[in-house]
Amino acid sequence: MKIAILDLYEGQANQGMRCIRQIIKSWSEKGANTVICDEFDVRVKNEVPDLSYDVYISSGGPGSPLDSKDAEWEKKYFEWIRAVEEWNHNPENTHKKYVFFICHSFQLACRYYKIGEVAKRKSTAFGVFPVHVLPFGQADPVFKGLHDPFFVVDSRDWQVIHPDVDELHKSGKHILCIEKYRPHIPYVQAIMGLRFDPYMLGTQFHPEADAIGMSMYLQTEEKKKIVIDTHGEDKWESMIQQLNDPDKIMYTYEHILPNFLSLAGKKMKQLLVA
Repeated sequence: MKIAILDLYEGQANQGMRCIRQIIKSWSEKGANTVICDEFDVRVKNEVPDLSYDVYISSGGPGSPLDSKDAEWEKKYFEWIRAVEEWNHNPENTHKKYVFFICHSFQLACRYYKIGEVAKRKSTAFGVFPVHVLPFGQADPVFKGLHDPFFVVDSRDWQVIHPDVDELHKSGKHILCIEKYRPHIPYVQAIMGLRFDPYMLGTQFHPEADAIGMSMYLQTEEKKKIVIDTHGEDKWESMIQQLNDPDKIMYTYEHILPNFLSLAGKKMKQLLVA
C-alpha cells in the first residue's frame, strides 16, 4: 500500500504528524502489511501528491481555514482533491483512491464542496469531548466499534455548521457524527464527521491523537502553563485524567484511522484476487 500524508501544519511544531506516522506503522506491523509512505509539505513548499498512491491522509493545521482563499498552496490542494475525485468517478479506474481529512483539512474540504458554513467559534474548543454518532455513522465501516457517545481530542477555533442535510443526502454525502449536545447553551452543533463519497471522509476532531503522547505533551512545563493560563487548571487536570482513560481517547485512536486503512486494504486485496 502506498500512502501519502499531506502535512498542513505550516512548519509548526505539532503532535499530529507523529501520531499519523505511528498509526500507519502499528497498522502495518499488526496486519503484516507492506507500506510505502511519503509526506508532502502542502502549505510551506506547495507540495501535493500525484495519483500513484492508494491512500491519502490530510492532516490538521494552524490558523483560519478561510484566510487561505486564493493562496497558491490552496489552489494546488483543491486541484488535488478534484483530481482524486475525477479518478474515483471514472468507472474505468477500478483501483479507487481513499482519502481521510483531519480537522483543518476537513474544514477546507467542506469549503471545497460548499458544505454548510465554515465559521469562527465563540470560543476555542480544546480538550477531550464526547461526540455523538448518527445513524449513517453507526453503519459506516470506518466508525465500526465506536460507542455513542465516543470521546475525541478537539482543538480548533473554527467549525462547520448549518449543513443542508437534504442536499447532502441527494449528493451522496452523509453526516457521521456531531458535536456534543449542549441544551443549556444556545449554539448550534458542529459537524464532527462526514462521508463525502464512498472513498473520501473526514473528521473535524483529531482521531490520530494518542493518549500517551498527548499526556506527556500536556505535562511539559511549557504546554502545561499555556493550557492553564488559557483554559484554567481544571481543564488541564480534566484532560490528563481523560487521556489516561482506556475507554476514551485510546479507544478512538485504535479504531477510526486503523479502520480506514483496513477498509482500503481490504478493497485492494479484493481487486488483486479478482
